[in-house]
Amino acid sequence: MMKTLLLGAALLCAGAAQAADTMKMAVTTSFHNSGLSDVLLPAIQEDLDLEVQLLVVGTGQALKLGRAGDVDAILVHSRAAEEKFLEEGFGTHRTEIMYNDFVFIGPASDPAKIADDASAAEALKDIAEAQAAFVSRGDDSGTHKKELSLWASAEQNVDGFGDWYNAVGAGMGAALNTASGMNAYILSDRASWLNFGNKGDLALLYSGDPVLFNQYAYLPVNPELHGHVKSDLVEKLEGWLVSDRAKELINGYEINGEKLFVFNAE
Repeated sequence: MMKTLLLGAALLCAGAAQAADTMKMAVTTSFHNSGLSDVLLPAIQEDLDLEVQLLVVGTGQALKLGRAGDVDAILVHSRAAEEKFLEEGFGTHRTEIMYNDFVFIGPASDPAKIADDASAAEALKDIAEAQAAFVSRGDDSGTHKKELSLWASAEQNVDGFGDWYNAVGAGMGAALNTASGMNAYILSDRASWLNFGNKGDLALLYSGDPVLFNQYAYLPVNPELHGHVKSDLVEKLEGWLVSDRAKELINGYEINGEKLFVFNAE
Protein backbone atom coordinates (compact mmCIF):
# COMPACT_ATOMS: atom_id res chain seq x y z
CA MET A 1 0.00 0.00 0.00
CA MET A 2 2.80 2.38 0.96
CA LYS A 3 4.67 1.62 -2.27
CA THR A 4 1.49 2.34 -4.26
CA LEU A 5 1.01 5.68 -2.48
CA LEU A 6 4.63 6.64 -3.02
CA LEU A 7 4.42 5.72 -6.70
CA GLY A 8 1.24 7.75 -7.09
CA ALA A 9 2.86 10.75 -5.40
CA ALA A 10 5.91 10.45 -7.62
CA LEU A 11 3.74 10.39 -10.73
CA LEU A 12 1.83 13.46 -9.57
CA CYS A 13 5.06 15.33 -8.93
CA ALA A 14 6.42 14.34 -12.33
CA GLY A 15 3.22 15.54 -14.00
CA ALA A 16 3.34 18.87 -12.19
CA ALA A 17 6.98 19.32 -13.16
CA GLN A 18 6.27 18.79 -16.85
CA ALA A 19 6.76 21.91 -18.91
CA ALA A 20 3.80 23.64 -20.51
CA ASP A 21 3.19 23.22 -24.23
CA THR A 22 5.82 25.14 -26.17
CA MET A 23 5.93 26.76 -29.60
CA LYS A 24 8.38 29.05 -31.38
CA MET A 25 7.47 32.44 -32.80
CA ALA A 26 9.76 34.85 -34.65
CA VAL A 27 9.07 38.46 -33.68
CA THR A 28 10.57 41.79 -34.62
CA THR A 29 13.12 43.52 -32.45
CA SER A 30 10.82 46.54 -32.33
CA PHE A 31 8.04 44.46 -30.76
CA HIS A 32 10.45 42.99 -28.23
CA ASN A 33 12.20 46.30 -27.48
CA SER A 34 8.84 47.91 -26.77
CA GLY A 35 8.48 45.79 -23.62
CA LEU A 36 5.06 44.49 -24.67
CA SER A 37 6.31 40.91 -24.89
CA ASP A 38 7.11 41.06 -21.16
CA VAL A 39 3.42 41.77 -20.57
CA LEU A 40 1.88 39.33 -23.03
CA LEU A 41 3.99 36.20 -22.59
CA PRO A 42 3.26 35.64 -18.87
CA ALA A 43 -0.47 36.15 -19.55
CA ILE A 44 -0.36 33.65 -22.43
CA GLN A 45 1.36 31.10 -20.21
CA GLU A 46 -1.17 31.66 -17.44
CA ASP A 47 -4.24 31.54 -19.67
CA LEU A 48 -3.23 28.82 -22.13
CA ASP A 49 -0.50 26.90 -20.28
CA LEU A 50 1.55 27.71 -23.37
CA GLU A 51 5.18 28.81 -23.41
CA VAL A 52 5.91 30.93 -26.47
CA GLN A 53 9.63 30.92 -27.20
CA LEU A 54 10.58 34.09 -29.07
CA LEU A 55 13.23 34.40 -31.75
CA VAL A 56 13.85 38.15 -31.83
CA VAL A 57 15.02 39.25 -35.28
CA GLY A 58 14.17 41.74 -38.01
CA THR A 59 11.15 41.14 -40.22
CA GLY A 60 13.28 39.88 -43.13
CA GLN A 61 14.99 37.30 -40.93
CA ALA A 62 11.68 36.34 -39.30
CA LEU A 63 10.26 35.56 -42.74
CA LYS A 64 13.34 33.50 -43.57
CA LEU A 65 12.84 31.49 -40.36
CA GLY A 66 9.23 30.91 -41.39
CA ARG A 67 10.23 29.81 -44.88
CA ALA A 68 12.71 27.32 -43.38
CA GLY A 69 10.16 25.99 -40.89
CA ASP A 70 12.34 26.98 -37.94
CA VAL A 71 9.38 28.60 -36.18
CA ASP A 72 5.69 27.85 -35.90
CA ALA A 73 4.47 31.41 -36.50
CA ILE A 74 5.74 34.94 -37.02
CA LEU A 75 4.65 38.38 -35.78
CA VAL A 76 6.00 41.10 -38.07
CA HIS A 77 5.23 44.51 -39.57
CA SER A 78 5.90 44.78 -43.30
CA ARG A 79 2.73 44.10 -45.26
CA ALA A 80 4.25 43.78 -48.73
CA ALA A 81 6.80 41.23 -47.47
CA GLU A 82 4.08 39.38 -45.54
CA GLU A 83 1.84 39.13 -48.60
CA LYS A 84 4.72 37.78 -50.66
CA PHE A 85 5.34 35.18 -47.92
CA LEU A 86 1.70 34.08 -48.23
CA GLU A 87 1.69 34.12 -52.04
CA GLU A 88 4.71 31.80 -52.02
CA GLY A 89 2.75 29.37 -49.83
CA PHE A 90 4.92 29.61 -46.73
CA GLY A 91 2.13 30.95 -44.52
CA THR A 92 -1.52 29.98 -44.21
CA HIS A 93 -3.04 33.42 -43.58
CA ARG A 94 -2.42 36.86 -42.11
CA THR A 95 -4.23 38.25 -39.06
CA GLU A 96 -3.79 41.88 -38.08
CA ILE A 97 -3.31 42.26 -34.34
CA MET A 98 -2.31 45.83 -33.44
CA TYR A 99 -0.66 48.97 -34.72
CA ASN A 100 1.42 51.92 -33.66
CA ASP A 101 3.38 54.42 -35.75
CA PHE A 102 6.86 55.30 -36.90
CA VAL A 103 8.45 58.52 -35.73
CA PHE A 104 11.55 60.52 -36.57
CA ILE A 105 13.99 60.91 -33.69
CA GLY A 106 16.90 63.32 -33.82
CA PRO A 107 19.07 65.81 -31.95
CA ALA A 108 16.99 68.10 -29.79
CA SER A 109 18.65 71.04 -31.57
CA ASP A 110 17.16 69.69 -34.85
CA PRO A 111 19.91 70.87 -37.26
CA ALA A 112 17.88 69.74 -40.31
CA LYS A 113 14.78 71.64 -39.06
CA ILE A 114 12.31 68.78 -39.55
CA ALA A 115 10.05 69.43 -36.55
CA ASP A 116 7.70 71.74 -38.48
CA ASP A 117 7.75 69.85 -41.77
CA ALA A 118 4.46 69.01 -43.47
CA SER A 119 5.29 65.42 -44.38
CA ALA A 120 7.69 62.55 -43.78
CA ALA A 121 9.06 63.04 -47.30
CA GLU A 122 9.82 66.70 -46.59
CA ALA A 123 11.57 65.72 -43.34
CA LEU A 124 13.83 63.26 -45.17
CA LYS A 125 14.60 65.77 -47.91
CA ASP A 126 15.67 68.27 -45.24
CA ILE A 127 17.91 65.68 -43.55
CA ALA A 128 19.53 64.79 -46.87
CA GLU A 129 20.00 68.43 -47.86
CA ALA A 130 21.62 69.19 -44.50
CA GLN A 131 23.63 65.95 -44.71
CA ALA A 132 22.82 65.56 -41.03
CA ALA A 133 23.99 62.33 -39.40
CA PHE A 134 21.39 59.60 -39.89
CA VAL A 135 21.38 56.05 -38.55
CA SER A 136 19.63 53.34 -40.56
CA ARG A 137 18.79 49.89 -39.18
CA GLY A 138 20.24 48.44 -42.38
CA ASP A 139 19.09 44.94 -41.42
CA ASP A 140 16.18 44.13 -43.78
CA SER A 141 13.77 44.59 -40.87
CA GLY A 142 10.27 46.00 -41.21
CA THR A 143 11.57 49.34 -39.95
CA HIS A 144 14.43 49.28 -42.46
CA LYS A 145 12.06 48.39 -45.30
CA LYS A 146 9.80 51.27 -44.25
CA GLU A 147 12.72 53.68 -44.09
CA LEU A 148 13.86 52.75 -47.61
CA SER A 149 10.34 53.19 -48.98
CA LEU A 150 10.15 56.63 -47.35
CA TRP A 151 13.46 57.71 -48.89
CA ALA A 152 12.18 56.52 -52.28
CA SER A 153 8.93 58.44 -51.90
CA ALA A 154 11.05 61.50 -51.07
CA GLU A 155 12.94 60.89 -54.35
CA GLN A 156 16.18 60.26 -52.48
CA ASN A 157 18.62 57.48 -53.41
CA VAL A 158 20.40 56.07 -50.36
CA ASP A 159 23.06 54.50 -52.58
CA GLY A 160 24.33 57.96 -53.38
CA PHE A 161 24.49 59.23 -49.81
CA GLY A 162 27.77 60.18 -48.18
CA ASP A 163 29.21 59.09 -44.86
CA TRP A 164 26.53 61.06 -42.99
CA TYR A 165 24.25 58.05 -43.67
CA ASN A 166 25.15 55.14 -41.39
CA ALA A 167 23.60 51.68 -42.02
CA VAL A 168 24.45 49.73 -38.88
CA GLY A 169 22.87 46.31 -39.52
CA ALA A 170 21.35 46.14 -36.03
CA GLY A 171 18.09 45.78 -34.13
CA MET A 172 16.01 48.73 -33.01
CA GLY A 173 17.51 49.08 -29.55
CA ALA A 174 21.10 48.85 -30.80
CA ALA A 175 20.38 51.30 -33.63
CA LEU A 176 18.87 53.78 -31.17
CA ASN A 177 21.96 53.42 -28.99
CA THR A 178 24.12 54.25 -32.00
CA ALA A 179 21.97 57.26 -32.85
CA SER A 180 22.21 58.44 -29.26
CA GLY A 181 26.00 58.13 -29.32
CA MET A 182 26.26 59.97 -32.65
CA ASN A 183 23.49 62.49 -31.88
CA ALA A 184 21.93 61.44 -35.18
CA TYR A 185 18.51 61.22 -36.78
CA ILE A 186 16.79 57.83 -36.95
CA LEU A 187 13.43 56.30 -37.87
CA SER A 188 11.98 54.34 -34.96
CA ASP A 189 8.67 52.82 -34.05
CA ARG A 190 7.08 54.90 -31.29
CA ALA A 191 6.94 52.01 -28.81
CA SER A 192 10.66 51.26 -28.95
CA TRP A 193 11.47 54.96 -28.58
CA LEU A 194 9.28 55.36 -25.51
CA ASN A 195 10.80 52.27 -23.89
CA PHE A 196 14.37 53.31 -24.77
CA GLY A 197 16.45 54.30 -21.77
CA ASN A 198 19.54 55.88 -23.35
CA LYS A 199 17.93 58.90 -25.01
CA GLY A 200 20.90 61.24 -24.52
CA ASP A 201 20.22 64.49 -26.38
CA LEU A 202 17.70 62.88 -28.74
CA ALA A 203 14.05 63.89 -28.99
CA LEU A 204 10.96 62.88 -30.94
CA LEU A 205 10.91 65.54 -33.66
CA TYR A 206 8.38 64.47 -36.27
CA SER A 207 5.31 62.22 -36.38
CA GLY A 208 1.74 62.18 -37.63
CA ASP A 209 2.03 61.59 -41.37
CA PRO A 210 -0.42 58.78 -42.29
CA VAL A 211 2.39 57.02 -44.21
CA LEU A 212 4.06 56.32 -40.85
CA PHE A 213 1.27 53.92 -39.83
CA ASN A 214 2.79 50.65 -38.55
CA GLN A 215 0.64 47.50 -38.58
CA TYR A 216 1.68 44.25 -36.86
CA ALA A 217 0.32 40.93 -38.12
CA TYR A 218 0.42 37.27 -37.09
CA LEU A 219 1.22 34.65 -39.74
CA PRO A 220 1.11 30.88 -39.07
CA VAL A 221 3.72 28.83 -40.93
CA ASN A 222 2.20 26.41 -43.43
CA PRO A 223 2.17 22.86 -41.96
CA GLU A 224 1.78 21.39 -45.45
CA LEU A 225 5.36 22.49 -46.15
CA HIS A 226 6.67 21.81 -42.66
CA GLY A 227 4.85 18.93 -41.01
CA HIS A 228 6.45 19.53 -37.61
CA VAL A 229 4.74 22.91 -37.21
CA LYS A 230 2.55 22.88 -34.11
CA SER A 231 -0.62 24.05 -35.82
CA ASP A 232 -2.86 23.32 -32.83
CA LEU A 233 -0.77 25.57 -30.59
CA VAL A 234 -0.47 28.22 -33.32
CA GLU A 235 -4.27 28.30 -33.61
CA LYS A 236 -4.65 28.45 -29.84
CA LEU A 237 -2.29 31.41 -29.64
CA GLU A 238 -4.06 33.21 -32.49
CA GLY A 239 -7.36 32.83 -30.68
CA TRP A 240 -5.80 34.45 -27.63
CA LEU A 241 -4.17 37.28 -29.62
CA VAL A 242 -7.54 38.37 -31.04
CA SER A 243 -9.37 38.00 -27.72
CA ASP A 244 -10.70 40.62 -25.31
CA ARG A 245 -7.95 39.59 -22.88
CA ALA A 246 -5.25 40.52 -25.40
CA LYS A 247 -7.13 43.72 -26.30
CA GLU A 248 -7.15 44.82 -22.67
CA LEU A 249 -3.42 44.14 -22.21
CA ILE A 250 -2.34 45.71 -25.51
CA ASN A 251 -4.47 48.83 -25.18
CA GLY A 252 -3.55 49.14 -21.51
CA TYR A 253 0.21 49.01 -22.05
CA GLU A 254 1.60 52.49 -21.41
CA ILE A 255 4.91 54.16 -20.61
CA ASN A 256 4.77 57.46 -18.75
CA GLY A 257 1.05 57.67 -19.48
CA GLU A 258 1.47 57.24 -23.24
CA LYS A 259 -0.14 54.33 -25.05
CA LEU A 260 2.27 52.32 -27.21
CA PHE A 261 -0.02 50.09 -29.29
CA VAL A 262 -3.64 50.02 -30.44
CA PHE A 263 -5.39 46.64 -30.73
CA ASN A 264 -7.25 46.27 -34.04
CA ALA A 265 -7.74 42.53 -34.50
CA GLU A 266 -11.04 41.44 -35.99
